[in-house]
Amino acid sequence: MAYALPAALPPALPHYNKARRSPPGLRSHQAHFNRRFTSPIDINSHSSHFIKMPLLPALATSSSPRRRLHAQSRGDYPPSSSPDTGASEAFSWSAVVLPFLFPALGGLLFGYDIGATSGAAISLQSAELSGTDWFNLSAVQLGLVVSGSLYGALAGSLIAFPTADFLGRRRELIVAAVLYIIGGLTTGFASNLSILILGRLLYGIGIGMAMHGAPLYIAETSPSQIRGTLISLKELFIVLGILLGYLVGSFEINSVGGWRFMYGFSAPIALLMVIGMWSLPPSPRWLLLRAVQGKGSFNEYKEKAAYALGKLRGRTVGDKTSKEQIEDAIISLKATFNEKESEGNFLEVFEGASLKAFLIGGGLVFFQQITGQPSVLYYAAPILQLLMTGIAVLKVDDLGRRPLLIGGVSGIVLSLFLLAAYYKFLGGLSFVAVGALLLYVGSYQVSFGPISWLMVSEIFPLKTRGRGISLAVLVNFGSNALVTFAFSPLKERLGPDNLFLLFGVVALLSLVFILFKVPETKGLSLEEIEYKILK
Repeated sequence: MAYALPAALPPALPHYNKARRSPPGLRSHQAHFNRRFTSPIDINSHSSHFIKMPLLPALATSSSPRRRLHAQSRGDYPPSSSPDTGASEAFSWSAVVLPFLFPALGGLLFGYDIGATSGAAISLQSAELSGTDWFNLSAVQLGLVVSGSLYGALAGSLIAFPTADFLGRRRELIVAAVLYIIGGLTTGFASNLSILILGRLLYGIGIGMAMHGAPLYIAETSPSQIRGTLISLKELFIVLGILLGYLVGSFEINSVGGWRFMYGFSAPIALLMVIGMWSLPPSPRWLLLRAVQGKGSFNEYKEKAAYALGKLRGRTVGDKTSKEQIEDAIISLKATFNEKESEGNFLEVFEGASLKAFLIGGGLVFFQQITGQPSVLYYAAPILQLLMTGIAVLKVDDLGRRPLLIGGVSGIVLSLFLLAAYYKFLGGLSFVAVGALLLYVGSYQVSFGPISWLMVSEIFPLKTRGRGISLAVLVNFGSNALVTFAFSPLKERLGPDNLFLLFGVVALLSLVFILFKVPETKGLSLEEIEYKILK
């Protein structure tokens, strides 16, 4: 992998210390706030604009971050046009790997369920190999077994909406992994159909929570210059999980009761995820969010945030750099306060910048599904998906999100129109169908596949990020279910030519949506992205 290179990037602390000298105007500005906010209680009572703060400023800068914060608080310029946008933050590669790897196991277990279920469904219905006396399943019963995890994922995304900010990103992933274990073991040791379906539902709830918590944790803890690569790499783990499921299924397909092993194999992987997430620190952004929400001692949360940031960047315990970054976060926090308090409410995610973020993120995952993805990719080899996702992983932080989305979705549009043409009047040219299918898979895996989830994890304001992403996950699994169930009836009613033509028109609409609504976020911190949306 191209990113597994040096142990650490060159330290930038001298530049950072030099940059911390505040101009006289800003010192008076700080003094005003120091007089105004004299205790953590004062800070907690003015939390309405915490979402605007640049929490983790880049270390290697050529101009004062505090001067930049002061200018941003006045609205002089957005972060994306500031002099030090794109500056790299020093970090240790060894410290970055595990905070990515253990959350990404949640994606691998999601993909594993997809791959394993294809073999388990065959094994379960075999009179000779099921090892049960209830193998003769009806179409409805088989549908409940196969789609049980999808229904559970829908429930999991709903559960994440009210609990995400309470649990935090780390604990949510621990709960998801525990549900994976319980669901996998319940399914593997099921003595009847009802218990089997219950296990599938529990596993699915774990999927819903993991698909919510994993991109959230990775986005909030990754250095901005490799955030796109790491979140896209999580999509690669899903495809790896599908391949692993197929592999396990191929070994157990001829074994009596092989379906039990196929489902139960997920439990030890989930146990590794529990142990790994337990060893990781909470997200520093989540810790400061809880601080300004008045959920505990402000100073205690600040110390925890500094410790967590230092650990995530591979620094020594109590290092000065992490503490200075958190202090700058507090200064920017104060600089964005006004007298208006905001306690937050259930509908807050549908207001202002949060609504705009939801329209972008929800729109991407919606179009991701209704352009035919659940059905068209069914016919594609996972190895091709793996290769094309790898290309997106390598290029997303170089080319940016928009170029990959625009180029990939353009390919999807062309491939769907080619498939429609093949079924309508090019039936004798089988290479057209094969080429169109390959084009679809390649285009999808460099665009909608990884980039949709990357954008979803980046664009929501911190204050509503947990709830906003839970809604995006709900839209994703809901639209997936819609396309899955509607594909066969629509194909029978419209014919394959008109169905793929319909998908092509929808894909064309999604391209227009991307061109006019989706911003570029390459190289920006989460706070800079948030400011860009607010403006």
